[in-house]
Amino acid sequence: QVQLVESGGGLVQPGGSLRLSCAASGSIFSSSTMGWYRQAPGKQRELVATITSGGSTNYSDFVKGRFTISRDNAKNTVYLQMNSLKPEDTAVYYCKLDSVYGAHYWGKGTLVTVSS
Repeated sequence: QVQLVESGGGLVQPGGSLRLSCAASGSIFSSSTMGWYRQAPGKQRELVATITSGGSTNYSDFVKGRFTISRDNAKNTVYLQMNSLKPEDTAVYYCKLDSVYGAHYWGKGTLVTVSS
């Protein structure tokens, strides 16, 4: 069983930065695609960014140029560096693991609030 634990959320002013981390248990991290998603109050969960086992990245248009996803396979951890944060980035941010075996795992989320 894979467990994902997100951390790094909090309150930040507009224009500020945060770095989220997601630590995974188990032995399948390095072969898995990892993703960050977010869900704002009253809205559906949406894709933020993904990174494959080979390091290829994909971003939603609304974070391109501001957010960077990266991974450290030695630490079983995926990161999301968020810069130039806007109030509309306020949401619960979730980490997801997509294994090569077709299984999907979610973390419980970490809250990011962008407000002055």
